Amino acid sequence: MHIKLLLCFLLLGNILQAQNTAINAIKKVLNKQTEAWNTGKVEAFMEGYLKTDSLMFIGKTGITYGYNNTLANYKKGYPDTAAMGKLNFNLLEFKKLGNEFYFVVGKWFLKRSIGNVGGHFTLLFKRIKRQWVIIADHSS
Repeated sequence: MHIKLLLCFLLLGNILQAQNTAINAIKKVLNKQTEAWNTGKVEAFMEGYLKTDSLMFIGKTGITYGYNNTLANYKKGYPDTAAMGKLNFNLLEFKKLGNEFYFVVGKWFLKRSIGNVGGHFTLLFKRIKRQWVIIADHSS
């Protein structure tokens, strides 16, 4: 009986370690995005997204499909560092949806000389070839 209990604890420990590894990897993606944004590098910020036509971004103007369209919208909406400001994420929740998917909920805030803005976001991350990338973003 003690062996079974020990095996259960070991299995639970492995599961929790795998979840922490995934969450830390996702946080690393978001930290890289923050660093890129705060240095005015929109293309580097976009490296956190899946580079495909199936990428989905949902914002105040509706749904945008595709990596290139999302990048173009970012460049149009944030044409310079004054518009970009300094980004800060407040990560509120991570939900594992399967071995390859995480749902992330948080707040975003831009401190800008032209006026601060902020809102909430939900991100769907997928692990592809050992990399976590955003496949869907709903930001408001």
